[in-house]
Amino acid sequence: MRIGTFKGNGLYAAMLGLGLIAAGQSATAQSANCDYVVTNQWGSGATAAIRITNTGSSAITGWNVDWQYTANRVTNLWNATLSGSNPYSASNLGWNGTIQPGDTVEFGMQLDANGGSIETPAVTGDVCEGASSSSSSSSSSSSSSESSSSSSSSSSSSSSSNPGAGGRFRVDESGNITQNGDVYPVQCSAWFGLEGQHEPSDAENNADGAPMELYVGNMWWADTGRTIQQTMDEITAQGINTIRLPIAPQTLDATDPQGIGDIRQGGVLKNHASVRQQNARQALEDFIVQADQNGINVIIDIHSCSNYVGWRAGRLDATPPYVDATRENYEFTREGYSCGPVGDPSVTVHAYNEQLWLDDLAEIAGLSAQLGVDNIMAIDIFNEPWDYTWAEWKRLSENAYQAISAVNDDVLIMVEGIGSVTSDDTQIPHGSLDSNPNWGENFYPFANAPLDIPKERLILSPHTYGPSVFVQQQFMDPNQPECQGLEDTEAAEQDCNIVIRPAVLEAGWDEHFGYLRDQGYAMIIGEFGGHANWPADGPPRHREIWDHIQPGIDLEWQDALVDYMIDNDIQGCYWSTNPESEDTGGLYEHSYDPVSNESGWGTWEGFEQEKWNLLQRLWNN
Repeated sequence: MRIGTFKGNGLYAAMLGLGLIAAGQSATAQSANCDYVVTNQWGSGATAAIRITNTGSSAITGWNVDWQYTANRVTNLWNATLSGSNPYSASNLGWNGTIQPGDTVEFGMQLDANGGSIETPAVTGDVCEGASSSSSSSSSSSSSSESSSSSSSSSSSSSSSNPGAGGRFRVDESGNITQNGDVYPVQCSAWFGLEGQHEPSDAENNADGAPMELYVGNMWWADTGRTIQQTMDEITAQGINTIRLPIAPQTLDATDPQGIGDIRQGGVLKNHASVRQQNARQALEDFIVQADQNGINVIIDIHSCSNYVGWRAGRLDATPPYVDATRENYEFTREGYSCGPVGDPSVTVHAYNEQLWLDDLAEIAGLSAQLGVDNIMAIDIFNEPWDYTWAEWKRLSENAYQAISAVNDDVLIMVEGIGSVTSDDTQIPHGSLDSNPNWGENFYPFANAPLDIPKERLILSPHTYGPSVFVQQQFMDPNQPECQGLEDTEAAEQDCNIVIRPAVLEAGWDEHFGYLRDQGYAMIIGEFGGHANWPADGPPRHREIWDHIQPGIDLEWQDALVDYMIDNDIQGCYWSTNPESEDTGGLYEHSYDPVSNESGWGTWEGFEQEKWNLLQRLWNN
């Protein structure tokens, strides 16, 4: 999918490595500082943490703390057991009950302001020396924990502290993904940025660049205190157990200049210093290790042939012109970059080809052993290969399987579908012409030419999107005959209505990929999602040309897809965790708005609850 950038080190991993002592043992009284810290806030709510630091000379074994608000209320809490309803009490879990001298344990929460301002209450308890509180502007404890986590993650294997440890992934006879023989329900979202973002050509720093940095919601111009650990805590509490992590070939190069340095000092990275990466390769490795420590499996996705070309590539050796070369009101067309040879000396070539790709796949497959982790579930071999015929993509996919399996026999191979037409106008069969597949959605040719990859190692991964990303012909109102066959801008110019007809959509999905789930293939929709209130919350060009459409039509499409996924036992990875995607937004709200608040870029707010409700319905079926 679209756009990319940003990353930070882990926050509290060092604490997770402490010895496990059963909760309920008596604590040493008057031996800790108990701090209440507001880590992020927005108009109607906030996130906060309580940090318990052992200031005594002996270990604390079991803890309980209390606090109370005037107006605020806790709506969600993680890494502790909550009791009471203002006043609140929280006690340790089994794994964080012991606090060694000088160490800190933290648990977090999400708050509703409940009509008041965000409060910082006193924290009391039998371990607390004195009540204290602070706000996110005081970041010394956060920075200290960040540093501790970084050293911990780089020096030891995390599998011993991972409750979901075990790294042999397979597909059973019913098409279920298994981990060490047990069925593993994939509850997944994407977290993008390491595949590269795009800087404007007139940017003051790194003009026309493509920095590789995970979005983490904490920018140098707006220190929110947010960390990767906080986000992992929050999303796992909601049910996420898998992250699809897009990268580019350049992400694997620790010396690539688009992955290094503060943008204000000649580098390219924009995250706050407390969460800034050393380089893109280190960021990738740190994320995998930290995810392992949090019981999160990962899918590594080669998202493009170049961090500069981005999601539009379609093939390993993509060349301009690209599909968005004439896209209105869009400045990141990237016509000056190529992955294949071109005759224009003004075009920068980041050469990529099949052999380089196979080498990268083998290198990714080796990360499990290199990092001492067992949470790399699958390798998504290439994103949205719409510019290949099925015969071409079948051969490449089978070669990818061989390259990966030669290095790591435990991971699964994730293969996406193709498109409906290549860049040279070759038409690809996709069933009925009444429904057009998205990039990566088309597995129709598979029926006559199956992949020669063992079923027990294969995940089929179509991508599909609603009108928030692209208005397809199957969304046209049948009561407007003048709109039949139109799509996107042409349909908007004719004031065409958008109508979500589940029967029409399901017929297309059946032909494009659903029939293979019926045959027992494992299936994860690798990307789906969109703006909940599109077009009102979409990019300005969409707000303008689709202003005759009632907001919420894309959420209606998402609801229809989730119904289909439930009915057909198909899992998926929501795009995306972070909210910086222009076409879709994310699972978090974004302070940024391209019309009313450009200065809010990169600052995350609370959950976008409508999307979480959709996922809970999918997972709890």
